[in-house]
Amino acid sequence: MLAQSVHKAVFPAAGFGTSFLPATKSQPKEMLPLVDKPIIQYAVEEASASGLENIIIITGRGKSAIEQHFDASFELERTLETRGQQKDLSLVRAISDLINVSYIRQSAPLGVGHAVKLARPLVGNEPFAVVLPDVVVRADVLCLKSLVDVYGDLGHAVIAVMEVPAQELTHYGVVDVIPEEFNGTTNRLFRVRSVIEKPPPGQAPSNLAMIGRYIFPATIFDCLDSTDPDSSGELQLTDGIAALLEREQVYAYRFEGSFYDIRDKLSFLKAVVELTLGREDLGVSFREYLRSLEFRKSEGV
Repeated sequence: MLAQSVHKAVFPAAGFGTSFLPATKSQPKEMLPLVDKPIIQYAVEEASASGLENIIIITGRGKSAIEQHFDASFELERTLETRGQQKDLSLVRAISDLINVSYIRQSAPLGVGHAVKLARPLVGNEPFAVVLPDVVVRADVLCLKSLVDVYGDLGHAVIAVMEVPAQELTHYGVVDVIPEEFNGTTNRLFRVRSVIEKPPPGQAPSNLAMIGRYIFPATIFDCLDSTDPDSSGELQLTDGIAALLEREQVYAYRFEGSFYDIRDKLSFLKAVVELTLGREDLGVSFREYLRSLEFRKSEGV
């Protein structure tokens, strides 16, 4: 029996973004610019290019800028058209045409698991993706597209993971896994035995961390319903995955590429630099600028 196709993705985006205060006091962290696009747009473009047709963004108080960004902007479009700025006009229109977007309001930031639960009425009984919009992933083969393909083959939940240095594992959900043969290799696909959220130093079961891309069957909703909030009152997605493991198989797929966790300021700065260097219009000039900084340093300027 073939697995159902994946058409929808849930984007939890109701958090306060306190790691970027004061910049996020009056604007969503998801709207902070990476070069010339807001953080969340990279994830939405990934979903669209992976063949998904609908996304459900879970928003909260102070997040109206997200809705405005993906909506049509008739006044701006009219102005650009009048001025003959066709290139800018095309860029603006392309944003609202990217994908079908729905919004659900989360009354308080009660955890990623709670945000995912809220999407149940719009997801229904279909498999769906969960995409953390403050994680940007870059690769020749799209991370989310790889997960969609693996789910199509296996029909079970699949989590994107990546090798992370041991000293950084305390910041992530980490999987305990058994290698599975897949497409002639045993180092890309794994069967998950357990998941641990932010393990203490030296206690991580592997070096494979979850990086904010998931495909779930609809049964994850029942698992989240039966899961209690943690000591801070938040419902963690990791706990929902642990409950799902008691019912059915869950797989992890090792992603190869780059990922930037924009919950961290240093990672944000790395993303700005590396994405700029990869741009055809900016890369050469920016690289020369960085070299000039190194020259000034060596000259004691």
